[in-house]
Amino acid sequence: MKDWSHILTHEGEDKEKYYNAIVPPIIQSSNFSFPSVEAFREGFRNELDGSIYTRGNNPTVAILRKKMAALEGSEDALVLASGSAAIAAAIIGNLSAGDHIICVQKPYSWTFKLLDQFLTRFGVEHSFVDGRSIAEIEAAIRPNTKVLMLESPNSLTFEIQDLKACAQLAQQHDITTIIDNSYASPYYQNPIDYGIDIVLHSGTKYLGGHSDVVFGVICAAKPMIQKIFSSEYMTLGACISPNDAWLVLRGLRTLPIRLEKISATTEKVVQFLKNHPKVDSVLYPFDKDFPQYDLAKSQMRGAGGLFSVNFKAESIEQMENFSNRLAKFFQFAVSWGGHESLQIPTCVFYNLQPNETPPLPFTFVRYYVGLEEPAYLIDKLSKALELL
Repeated sequence: MKDWSHILTHEGEDKEKYYNAIVPPIIQSSNFSFPSVEAFREGFRNELDGSIYTRGNNPTVAILRKKMAALEGSEDALVLASGSAAIAAAIIGNLSAGDHIICVQKPYSWTFKLLDQFLTRFGVEHSFVDGRSIAEIEAAIRPNTKVLMLESPNSLTFEIQDLKACAQLAQQHDITTIIDNSYASPYYQNPIDYGIDIVLHSGTKYLGGHSDVVFGVICAAKPMIQKIFSSEYMTLGACISPNDAWLVLRGLRTLPIRLEKISATTEKVVQFLKNHPKVDSVLYPFDKDFPQYDLAKSQMRGAGGLFSVNFKAESIEQMENFSNRLAKFFQFAVSWGGHESLQIPTCVFYNLQPNETPPLPFTFVRYYVGLEEPAYLIDKLSKALELL
């Protein structure tokens, strides 16, 4: 059992180095000096654990790295400028031209584009599979398969993979396993405990928690972090600024409190919607009617504030009116994890030329529950549902 209080309050913080300040300072410096040739030389020998240039490492960022590694139970971590940067660095760092990667269906959109559009230019092959089936994953393995990319749950329809089974299968074939753990956060799921090699986060969500910082995280064993740091991280230069790292440290302090409040509210909102006559179905991993409920409960300690609903509506216009009625209370916006409740109605992607019609029906909406009171959100939903 992790000591969450210690990690979030003290891990990585050496207060004697900065005047015993309770809050670590923002070391807003791009460059760092050395007192001698030998000290300078030593800095180059181990830039990952020191400070030469903020594009590589920075003291404020280093505190955040240590906290993230402790939260996920990994040996080390890297913090990047976005979740998509973390995904790209981790995947590219484990592939070469001619290699093959297996990825679950319906991943984060920029993961899909990385595999389907970017890496194909460099001779990397890919297969998208139903991650709910370990047999389908196994059938997709080729002699040149190097990476298995997971996302459990995914962030729209919440399909879950059996992490232990995936890790064991990958180990048998010398395949590196990577997972996007943004949905659950390290507070609710630790994939390394099940044998997964690399854990990624869009930290913009729950980790930052205030909708004011964009960043990503890679957690893994020290040799893997060193490999990615020395190549993709340093070469592509997708570092987080010291100021943003400081904002994340501030946001992390309240991670357990925020997630517990969000989860408790979400359960009440989900139950209200499930029992409403104008709702066809609700998708939420910790709802007992969720198809993979038992697996979700066995791997996750909670499910947070993200869920999807399929409503009973007769037209796109009806769904637009319903969603517009909620716009002040469930704001139209991407992402999640902040203090504010959000919605992404699928109807917004209809009649959006030149894009193709989405595979999901216009009656489908993804919601995120923030820190508002459950009675408040349920009241607003109840009144809006009168329009359906």
